[in-house]
Amino acid sequence: MKPKEYIQYIKRATQLKRLDHNALNHRQRPEVPVVVSLTSIPSRLKQIHLTLRSLMAQSVRPISIVLWLNEDLKDQLPQSLTSLTGDLLEIRYSPLTCSHRKLIHSLEAFPNQCIVTSDDDVMYPSNWLDRLWREHEDHPDDIIANRCNLITYDSDGNTLPYRDWIKQVPPGTCSLALMPAGYGGVLYPPHSLRPEATNADLFLKLTPKADDLWFKAMSYLNGTLCRRAGQPGEKPVPVHGTQSVTLAKSNIREDHNRLQWDALRNYFQFTTPQPDQPEPQRAHA
Repeated sequence: MKPKEYIQYIKRATQLKRLDHNALNHRQRPEVPVVVSLTSIPSRLKQIHLTLRSLMAQSVRPISIVLWLNEDLKDQLPQSLTSLTGDLLEIRYSPLTCSHRKLIHSLEAFPNQCIVTSDDDVMYPSNWLDRLWREHEDHPDDIIANRCNLITYDSDGNTLPYRDWIKQVPPGTCSLALMPAGYGGVLYPPHSLRPEATNADLFLKLTPKADDLWFKAMSYLNGTLCRRAGQPGEKPVPVHGTQSVTLAKSNIREDHNRLQWDALRNYFQFTTPQPDQPEPQRAHA
């Protein structure tokens, strides 16, 4: 963690730790009809209360915040986490260990709700959810993300290495080639993904370590546009000590993102358009 990030971490973590858990669960805030959904791993359970506090302290209140954990962790939860559960936050359990848990179970549990996914190793600014919701109101059929990449190809249609995907995407960009990056938060409208999105056998076969790519493929095959928020706001603050276990080494440094994207392309026989190509007509208005 860079010195500037560490200073930001100390400042935000101190603010969040001072918030009483009863106040965090309090209902006297404007409510928006979304479910916030996330997952975590054993190495982050001692720090995840900071992420959850930042989600619970939003300027608007979601219907629910659901943390999906592997069922083997039921008796291993720290008090800093369990003390936060209540009317707003609940913990549910899954037999799966993969990162796809952050969305697939909520798709099944809340099929007619907007679902906003978050990561478990950052602290979100207090207007994060309100910004996503306002973008959704303006573009109700699109998947909204604060951070995105554009998947790119060479002149022969081969997927370029992940390091060559376009990372500097202007706010307001809307494209079928756009891949939401989960750490910034992503809002999925109801029925924006193909029904196969919850097929564990298939996503574990094709994208075992790349849930963002899986959900991108499911939105593309469904004809749903992805949009970078016009006002994405400040970046979330990383939580110190959460990066000892990360997918970045294999997915980015060893280019497993490209391998898994090509596995999806080969299986479903598709390619997304180049960013400068005209968009096909969407499947639903």
